[in-house]
Amino acid sequence: MPVTSQKLTNPIAGTTSLPSPYSNFTVKAITLGRGTQNYTCATNTAASKPVSIGAIATLFNATPLLLFVSAIEAMEILSLLPSYLVSIPLSTLTATLPLDVLGHHYFADPTTPSFDLGSTGFLAGAKAGDIAAPKAGSSPGPDGKGNGAVDWLELGEKTGSVALGQGYRVWTAGGKPPVTCAGMGPTFEMDYSAQYWFFGQ
Repeated sequence: MPVTSQKLTNPIAGTTSLPSPYSNFTVKAITLGRGTQNYTCATNTAASKPVSIGAIATLFNATPLLLFVSAIEAMEILSLLPSYLVSIPLSTLTATLPLDVLGHHYFADPTTPSFDLGSTGFLAGAKAGDIAAPKAGSSPGPDGKGNGAVDWLELGEKTGSVALGQGYRVWTAGGKPPVTCAGMGPTFEMDYSAQYWFFGQ
């Protein structure tokens, strides 16, 4: 089972103003995502600003890292990993990281972040909460360089979700685009990593 021990129940306890998980939900999966945030530019000048066109990411099951440590230690481990993983190419992680791939993140349409976790469930997400990534502990991008970490999110569910009703993207690293499109191509990607937590009844 991809579910962690019940000692971990809240990905944002004491850290943010995002809403807490629903009281009637339990943790179904805790994952580490590694992928890209994707953008488009109307021109390659400073007159244009990058526009998000979604993201793709591979979701690694974090459970094996957390089974034999305390809740405090588990949260500390999870908070450190995105800043480390964002600097490693996904192909290298897939080949060497001792964690199973639990699922994949993509956008089914421009407004629906989707998370396919196989037998664990499927979340067609709807943004329910959004805050800027706290500076403490976040990384602006690979090797500590970049434009900043993408926002932390709470996600509700849309029609089509199966067994999952709520999700969180927290402890983000990288992913933000430059302020303008100066020197950029019509489409481009920014490497990012994050924790993704999933809840259901």
